[in-house]
Amino acid sequence: MASKPQQASGAPATRGGVLGVPIVRASPERRAAATDLVAVEAPLEMLLHHPAFGNEPVSFGATMRTPGDDEALAAGLLYGEGIVAERGDIEAIEAGSRRPNVVNVRLRAGLAIEAPPPARRYSAGAACGVCGTTGLDAAIARAAATRIAPSEPVDLQVLLELPRRMRAAQAKFGDTGGIHAAALFDHSGALLDVAEDVGRHNAFDKLVGHALLGGRLPFSGRIVLLSGRASFELVQKALRAGASMLAAIGAPSSLAVQLADAAGLTLIGFLRDRQCNVYTHDERLDAAAAPSLK
Repeated sequence: MASKPQQASGAPATRGGVLGVPIVRASPERRAAATDLVAVEAPLEMLLHHPAFGNEPVSFGATMRTPGDDEALAAGLLYGEGIVAERGDIEAIEAGSRRPNVVNVRLRAGLAIEAPPPARRYSAGAACGVCGTTGLDAAIARAAATRIAPSEPVDLQVLLELPRRMRAAQAKFGDTGGIHAAALFDHSGALLDVAEDVGRHNAFDKLVGHALLGGRLPFSGRIVLLSGRASFELVQKALRAGASMLAAIGAPSSLAVQLADAAGLTLIGFLRDRQCNVYTHDERLDAAAAPSLK
C-alpha cells in the first residue's frame, strides 16, 4: 500500500506553485528513492463585492489552478467573461490575506451588474474554459461578432522561434514538466509576458489579467502562444483580448478554426522549430519569408 505523500528529507518545500514529493524511480535494473517536483493544483474561489449584492459577496465560482498570480487569474477570467471591461472596473483585488485559496474582487460601485444567477456560477476543472457555462450560444455569438483589424505581417522565421523563447521563460515547466503556459510576443518576436498554470485556460487568463491590471490591453498587433492545443474557448479569449495571432504547439478544434476565420484572427497550430500549420488568415505571414504561400 502506497504511503501518504509527504515532504521528503531535503526536498524543497512548496514554493511558487511547485511541490517536492517522494517517489520511487524504477527501471528494469534498479529501484531507488528520489524526490520529484510536481505542479501544485488547488481550488481558487472568486468572491465578488458590489453594492448590488448587499453586504455579502457573491461567489463567481471556483476553479482548480496552480497557486500564484491569483489576482491576475481572477481579473483575466472576469474580463474574458465580460463582467469587467477595463482596469477601472476593479476597485480592489486581494488574494489569500485572510482565507487561503480565495480571491476577493471589489467591483466599481457604478458598474452595471446583476447578481450572477446560478447558471453563471460554475465550478471548473483546471482544463476547463466554458465548462459549466450554460450561455454557450451567447458566448459564441459574442466572439463571432468580433473583428480583428489588419496588422503588420510576421516573419515566418520569427514565428518558428517563439516556442523556444517561451520554453526558456517557463520556470515551473522546467521544474515539473507538467504545466501549461501562455506567452505574449510582439511581431518582432520579443517576449512581453508569460504565465504558467496546470490549466490551459488559467494560464491564458493570468496572461490577460496581468495586462488588464497593468493597463496593457488590448493585445493589438500581438501574438499569443499556447503550450497546448487551441480550443474554441481559447480562441474566444484571444478575440476578447484583441490579439491578431493565436499560435499553439498543439492542434486546434474545428470550432476554433471556424471562429478564428470569421473574426479575422490568424490561427496557427502544430508550431514547431521548422514548420507550422496556418489554419486561417495567412496574410499575416511575411510573403518574403514564405513565398510559396502566395
